[in-house]
Amino acid sequence: MAVDYAVIVVYLAAMLGMGWWGMRRARSKSEFLVAGRRLGPWMYSGTIAAIVLGGASTIGGVGLGYKHGLSGAWMVFTIGLGLLALSVFFSARIARLKVYTVSEMLDLRYGGRAGVISGVVMWAYTLMLAVTSTIAYATIFDVIFDLNRTLSIILGGAVVVAYSTLGGMWSITLTDMVQFVVKTVGILLLLLPIAVVKAGGFSEMRAELPAEYFAPLGIGGETIFTYVLIYTFGMLIGQDIWQRVFTARGDKVARWGGAAAGTYCLVYAIAGAMIGTAAKVLYPDLDNPDDAFALIVRDELPMGVRGLVLAAALAAVMSTSSGALIACATVANNDIWSRLRGLTSRDAPAADHDEVRGNRVFILVMGVAVIAIAIALNDVVEALTVAYNLLVGGLLVPILGGLLWKRGTVQGALAAVAVGGAAVIGLMAGYGILATEPVMYGLLASLAVYVAVSLLTEPTDAAVLARWRERLAGRGGEEPEGEEPRAVPPAAVAPNHLPD
Repeated sequence: MAVDYAVIVVYLAAMLGMGWWGMRRARSKSEFLVAGRRLGPWMYSGTIAAIVLGGASTIGGVGLGYKHGLSGAWMVFTIGLGLLALSVFFSARIARLKVYTVSEMLDLRYGGRAGVISGVVMWAYTLMLAVTSTIAYATIFDVIFDLNRTLSIILGGAVVVAYSTLGGMWSITLTDMVQFVVKTVGILLLLLPIAVVKAGGFSEMRAELPAEYFAPLGIGGETIFTYVLIYTFGMLIGQDIWQRVFTARGDKVARWGGAAAGTYCLVYAIAGAMIGTAAKVLYPDLDNPDDAFALIVRDELPMGVRGLVLAAALAAVMSTSSGALIACATVANNDIWSRLRGLTSRDAPAADHDEVRGNRVFILVMGVAVIAIAIALNDVVEALTVAYNLLVGGLLVPILGGLLWKRGTVQGALAAVAVGGAAVIGLMAGYGILATEPVMYGLLASLAVYVAVSLLTEPTDAAVLARWRERLAGRGGEEPEGEEPRAVPPAAVAPNHLPD
C-alpha cells in the first residue's frame, strides 16, 4: 500500500499547491468568484463536468449498478441530460447576464425584491450539497488510511476549504481540471475494463446475473421519472452549476463546452453502472451496495493503480464539494448578508481587494460549518433529497419563467417560491422525504401560483424589462477595465438606471 499512499499524498499536496497558485491570480471579485469570465472550451468543459460528477455519481453510481444493473446508470444519466439541456437552451443567455448568482438574475429580471427569499432557498441547497459531498470523504479515507469517520471528514474537508479559500474559482478550476483527468483515467480507462475482465467479461456477466440487470428500464419508470424531476431540472437552476456557466469566455464556449461535458456525463453514467454490475458478479451478497466501489478497488486492482483509482474517487468528491462550497459562500455573502446590511454593489465603496477578502472569509466560515454538519449528520440521501426538492419545487418555475415568459411578475415569482417551497415541505412530511409526490405536486403548485398571480398583478415595469433585454443581448453588463459587473439594485425601476 506504500505506493498507493504516495499517490494519494502527492495528489492532496498538488491540490493545495494549486490553491496557492490560484491565490496569486485571484485579485478581483470577478477573478475570485467566476475566474474572470475567461475560461476557454477545454477548461470550461472539464470544470463543469467535474462539478456535476461527484461522490454520489461515482460511488453512488457504482452502487446503483450493483443493485439494479445497467439501468442503475439513470441517476447520473439524468444529470447529463440536465447539463445538456442547460447548455444548449439556456447557458448562452445566462453567461451574457454578467451576474454572480441566480438571485441576482431574478432581481435583474423582476426588478428587485425576489433575491433574498430565493437566496435563502439556494443557500440551503448549496449547503446540503457541500455537506453530503464532504461526508463521502469518510468512505474513501477509510479504504485508503483506515481512518475513522470524523477524522476522514476533517482531513478531506480541510484540504477543500484550504484551496477554495486561497484562490476561489481560479484554484477550484485548476484543481477541477486535474480531477477531471484523474477521474477519466482512473474510472473510465482503468477501473471499468479491469472490473469487467475480473468479472469474466460481458458474456459471463450476462450468464451469472438475472436478465433484468441488463434491461434499460429495469430500475423502474417511476424512479427514472423522479430522477428527471430532481436531477435534470436541478441542473437547470443550481447556483453551483450557474456559477460555472458564468466563467465561460463567450456564448459558444458556454453552449458547446457545456454540451461536451453533458455528453461526457452520459458516458460516465454507463461506466459506473457497468462497474457496479461487474461487482455484483464478484461480490453477490453485499449488505450495502455503496460498498461495491471500495471493495472492487481494494481487492481487484494492482498496487499503484489502486492508488490512482482511489485518487479518482477522491477527485470526484472534491470537485463537487469545492464547487458547492464556493456557491454556498457566494450566495451567503452576496444574496443574504449584503442585502441584510442594506448594501448593493453600487453603494459599496470597498475595493476589489476587500471584496476578495470578504468572500474568502465567507468560504472559510461556510467550510467550517459544512465540516461540522457533516460530522453530525448521518442520512446523506435524505439530506440531499430535501435540498433538491426545495430547489426544484421552489425555484425552478420563477427562474425558467423569468427566462421564457415576459408576463411573469415579481409578485408571481415570490408567490411561486413561497407556495412551492411550503408545498414540498408539507408533502414530504406526509408522503415521506424520498417519495416522488412532494417535488411533483410542489412543482405544479408553484407553476399554478406563478401564472395566476402574474396575470392578476401589474406587468413588470417597462424600464426593468428593457434593462433585462439589454443584458440578455450581452449589452449593459460590461464594465470598464478594473471594475466589477454591477448587479441590478433591488429597487432599480427608474428609467435613468438603464444602460447608456
